[in-house]
Amino acid sequence: MKSAFPRTWWLVAGTLTIAAPLSARAQEVNADQVVGAMEATFGITPGERRNHTKGTCSIGEFVGTPEAAAYSRSPLFSGKPIPVVARFSLAGGNPKAPDTAKSPRGMALEFGLPDGKLQHMTMLNTPVFGAAQPRTLFDLVVASKPDPATGKPDPEKIKAFKATHPDNKAQADYLANNNPPTSYASSSYWGIHTFKFIDRADKTTLVRWRFAPQDGEKRLTDEEMKSAPPDFLEQALIERTKRGPVRWDMMIAIGEPDDVEVDPTVAWPENRKQVRAGTLSLTAAMPQKGAECEKINFDPLVMADGIAPSKDTVLKFRSPAYAVSFARRLSGK
Repeated sequence: MKSAFPRTWWLVAGTLTIAAPLSARAQEVNADQVVGAMEATFGITPGERRNHTKGTCSIGEFVGTPEAAAYSRSPLFSGKPIPVVARFSLAGGNPKAPDTAKSPRGMALEFGLPDGKLQHMTMLNTPVFGAAQPRTLFDLVVASKPDPATGKPDPEKIKAFKATHPDNKAQADYLANNNPPTSYASSSYWGIHTFKFIDRADKTTLVRWRFAPQDGEKRLTDEEMKSAPPDFLEQALIERTKRGPVRWDMMIAIGEPDDVEVDPTVAWPENRKQVRAGTLSLTAAMPQKGAECEKINFDPLVMADGIAPSKDTVLKFRSPAYAVSFARRLSGK
């Protein structure tokens, strides 16, 4: 049943505020609560990220295409090489998470644009996100807290979460049905959210992007899932870059009027127009400790002119959540 009240979303000091009936307002969560829940579930590794704690750094460049420049005036698509700092990671706050875990893998990019400007892109290797609103993410983290008696999440709490949060199902099904990649280099990464490309005439086009590996998609077999060591992704990427640049094609899907803009749990139809926006080439990889990516806060709302966020509330919520996590780890806690 639709509410008679119009819904408006905004962020105030890191809090998701919902202009809606009282029952909806009771569901709001803020960045401190979400980060605190992650700390309670995964523990705290002093000086490290609260989510996507286990990671690897990489460096390289990006070269945009004229086809993308027709949709966006961002200098990212000038056709000139743009330096990139990248970070690959496993979801969750466990720094010792096994590389065979059926959890999302992340690719975060910082593009160094002219005049000191920056563009961030923070992606996952699942085509959809696992929450249509921040409350779902919070509830999932809480439900996933290990039972002290078993060291594992309480199955009943997970069952109750699934029954009450259908917006988590699409991503959960994808992870269950697709084994993890054999290497960070052999996986696609999706921007998850809808973004706006703005051209020189101020025309706005809704887009979603993904980075498709030129090495091709390669996943662990069921047998490899049983025998693979807990740590192989970092070394595999380091060794791969020693053999030559690792490349991904940035592909943008052009939105149509009926496409979902504000729900990252819903994929766009596969028949949307695809445009190759550029090529990412990574030339070296290294452990994150002391490397360039370690101290970067890959806030997805760091954008230069020509690219803008949509009204997706999960996208907008990520910025204050990243800020809280960043401040806590810089404090040494």
